[in-house]
Amino acid sequence: MYLCAILRVSLCNYFANRSKITIFTHQSKHMQITPELHQKLTDLLGAAYVFTDEETRNHYGHDETEDYVFPPSVVLKPANAFEISEILKLANEYKIPVTPIGARTGLSGGALCIYKGIGLSLERLNSIIEIDEQNLQVTTEPGVITQVLREAVDEKGLFYPVDPSSQGSCWIGGNVAENAGGARALKYGVTKDYVLNLEVVLPTGDIIWTGANTLKNSTGYNLTQLMVGSEGTLGIITKVVLKLLPRNSHNVLLLVPFYKASQACEAVSAIFRAGITPSALEFMERDAIDWTCRYVDGISVVIKDGVEAHLLIEVDGNYPEILLLEAEKILSVVEQFQIDDVLFADTVDEKNALWKMRRAVGEAVKSNSVYKEEDTVVPRYELPTLLAGIKSIGDKYGFKSVCYGHAGDGNLHVNIIKSDMSDDNWQTQVPVGIREIFELTVSLKGTLSGEHGIGYVQKNYMDIAFSKTHLELMERIKFVFDPNNVLNPGKIFPDAM
Repeated sequence: MYLCAILRVSLCNYFANRSKITIFTHQSKHMQITPELHQKLTDLLGAAYVFTDEETRNHYGHDETEDYVFPPSVVLKPANAFEISEILKLANEYKIPVTPIGARTGLSGGALCIYKGIGLSLERLNSIIEIDEQNLQVTTEPGVITQVLREAVDEKGLFYPVDPSSQGSCWIGGNVAENAGGARALKYGVTKDYVLNLEVVLPTGDIIWTGANTLKNSTGYNLTQLMVGSEGTLGIITKVVLKLLPRNSHNVLLLVPFYKASQACEAVSAIFRAGITPSALEFMERDAIDWTCRYVDGISVVIKDGVEAHLLIEVDGNYPEILLLEAEKILSVVEQFQIDDVLFADTVDEKNALWKMRRAVGEAVKSNSVYKEEDTVVPRYELPTLLAGIKSIGDKYGFKSVCYGHAGDGNLHVNIIKSDMSDDNWQTQVPVGIREIFELTVSLKGTLSGEHGIGYVQKNYMDIAFSKTHLELMERIKFVFDPNNVLNPGKIFPDAM
């Protein structure tokens, strides 16, 4: 009876305040940082870490999401969890929105300050605190560049597998916030599979550790995994404990050209059904490679006429003879399709060049045209159907798409190209086409995002993947953590809620 009464009160408070949450979200874009609040922030951080000049605000007002720019009213650069806690307490007092800002490499607008307020840069929290070689763990602050962390543990003979294409510039904190993946997520998993524990500043200013530095933990609700992928809406991550693996010493890399893109997609599932689990299996349409070779110096891949797509396939391990057998088995699978000569990367330089090409595809596409990128994911056997549907929808609404992605995971990045499309059609027709792409994706038992998150640009498609009950449950969780809706408002949830 007592528990039921508590639940009733909690739900009544949620529904009573739900309209207030919506009102705050829409009004907060007009809120200003008062002189009084500005002085308190300056007293807390020091004038050197409080910025209101236009150049700085514009710099922190964008990420890699299309051409959006939303400058915050003020940019703050705290040094630790205590300072972040005090900032959030002030934000609650003054009802000012706070947007966590990392490396700004995101593609869904999660770090955009769409209601102005405080842009909270985490760049000063940039230390690797400890590499625990005995327990195969690393404790790090969120502002550490992912590649820097990977190289640091590699020097100890250890391996952190998560490798987003932007690993040279993205930060660990953003990877956790978005549950980032990457090419090797296929074999090794995504960020959530390596996060053991988090120090988090809650929207109210409370500081907690979410779990324990153990490989197993069945103690209460899993708050650690709730934070992973929450896109900075439930808390601000200030320390991360990650699981590591022993480093593998060998790999084999193949580039397989297909005369039919649909067959490249079919081959993905066939490789797994043959009993092989590659460490990476990437799909690239011809335009993706052509544009990248023109965009990046020092990369040259000869593609014969008629080739529509490539698979970049890697196997790794500690025994070269086993890897060669796996490569031979992969060849026996792909030779069942219409392919051209397979390229084996024999040297480290050749392997690095192929990976450089794959990781540069997104930037190459962006350099060619205004674009929108969607992050679809389906069961891998459905990739041919998804790709065919995307092209058909493009024909229907008059847009071209360039597709590439982590095919082994069923994760296809769909880059919709504006090219010479009229501004009116770009604004009116493309969103309708994107909705149809997502409807197709969900009908194939897939979902809206595999690794980029929902953020600002995908939120109004969430009704395709989730029922009203689903969305209201998520909103209630947000309310429990952030009753004043100060932390990263306007993300994930559809505007109509």
